[in-house]
Amino acid sequence: MNESEHILRVRNLSKTYMQGKIPVHALSDVSFDVKKGEFMSIVGPSGSGKSTFLSMIGLLDKPTGGSVFIDGIEVTKASDREAPVIRREKIGFVFQHFNLIPTLSALENVDIAMRFARVPKGRRKERAVELLTQMGLRDRMNHKPSELSGGEQQRVAIARAMANYPAIILADEPTGEVDTKTRNMIVALLKELAEKGQTILIVTHDTAVSAQTQRVITMRDGMIASDTKAEQKYT
Repeated sequence: MNESEHILRVRNLSKTYMQGKIPVHALSDVSFDVKKGEFMSIVGPSGSGKSTFLSMIGLLDKPTGGSVFIDGIEVTKASDREAPVIRREKIGFVFQHFNLIPTLSALENVDIAMRFARVPKGRRKERAVELLTQMGLRDRMNHKPSELSGGEQQRVAIARAMANYPAIILADEPTGEVDTKTRNMIVALLKELAEKGQTILIVTHDTAVSAQTQRVITMRDGMIASDTKAEQKYT
């Protein structure tokens, strides 16, 4: 596979923080590639570098060294003005705590992601309805987050992440706030999106989630300890 067929390329990514005069290496020389449509997870103990790594890919923080390419763009070279545009156009975020705007309906929460991208109003509504229907929420579109279950809120968040046709979805503990049945439904939904060509990277502590992904990267002490195909399945 040539480089143009990789949605994500990470090269020698490093991040060092200073605690007083002591350097802390949160990431150390991390490199790997992700293909279009790959459904993968990053696991590891607290302090292993998972969250730092996700922040680097999502342009929420800058690395000390190395490069990240998303859809052929070297995003680690993005200026402070360019970074929000790349995040909006290339990356969809799904968070553990949903991060929906409480005063807006499900439809409006999806719509607003496209409003910032200057998508015409008519197309925004059409796309929001399409995505929420895909998520099984056609009858819940006018409900606010407080009127939705945790699983429904997370499905709204996934629809919002999909709104601008992102190159990659970054999901940070997306099942951390839901019960087992809802967890299984959310993972099945993400898997279905990947089967349709959407690249998805999940950070999770839940081995039942990582076992459902095509590929599992285990991090330890800021480095990749292993990079394997998931073999277990949960019921």
